[in-house]
Amino acid sequence: MTDLRPRLPSPLTEAADDRFARHGVRLLLKRDDLIHPELIGNKWRKLAPNLEAAAGRTVLTFGGAYSNHLRATAAAGRLLGLRTVGVVRGDELAGRPLNPSLARCAADGMRLHFADRAAYRRKTEPDTLGRLLRAAGAQDAYVVPEGGSNAAAVRGCRGLGEELRGRADVVAVACGTGGTLAGLAAGLGPGQRALGIPVLKGGFLGADIRALQDEAFGGPVGDWHLEDRFHFGGYARVPPELESFAADFEHRHGLPVERLYVAKLLYGLVALAEEGVFPRGARVAAVVTGRPEAYAASR
Repeated sequence: MTDLRPRLPSPLTEAADDRFARHGVRLLLKRDDLIHPELIGNKWRKLAPNLEAAAGRTVLTFGGAYSNHLRATAAAGRLLGLRTVGVVRGDELAGRPLNPSLARCAADGMRLHFADRAAYRRKTEPDTLGRLLRAAGAQDAYVVPEGGSNAAAVRGCRGLGEELRGRADVVAVACGTGGTLAGLAAGLGPGQRALGIPVLKGGFLGADIRALQDEAFGGPVGDWHLEDRFHFGGYARVPPELESFAADFEHRHGLPVERLYVAKLLYGLVALAEEGVFPRGARVAAVVTGRPEAYAASR
């Protein structure tokens, strides 16, 4: 994986923003979006240990029609010469032209298998997983879960926290499956706190993160909590208020803001600063995990 020349540690820069400064808070941006041009942000941190564990075997993973995880896995396969298979949610898509995201996966050499939604929901059950692997012709593949979050990925994301030891008081990240937060919290030092902003509604993520830490480390590690108020109705929901906020943040700081994850994270941090949640003098680091191109492709 080092042959791919990742930029590690990723840059940490301060963003002068009056919405934080007037409360005595410093905003830092942890630019994980600059780790690698194709394996961006937490995708690198999650995939690298899994690709090493695959040891040259075919890598099979799961995702929806616009999955950033599928795209990153396909790109990694092309760059490393690994065979990849993507199990896509929705067999009704099999007879349709590929959208730009799936077309990119196919161009990178990923073989796509479209699964019916009922089977996809049960993909973690051993019998269903076995049927999906046989249907995809990949019985001997190394399986990476949807979103890439497993014990190996969580241990990979611990490096994110280690890079930030002593450099921030609160480290915040947008959460989909929770793997990045689970590893981040484990890597931080004493007195540091990890904050997760879920981009899906439902309130289920806390249990998932605890389970991931149990699997990766044998029990809970680090100080972390979730703030569930900023999902804007659920995954891929980008109402005008959030779009306007993201465009304004881009104008203020010259940072391209990915809408599905990063915009919700930054919006949440501004709101929490205005509410006085962070004490005066606090250094709050926001982990920038993606770029807006993926959002544009899904429009």
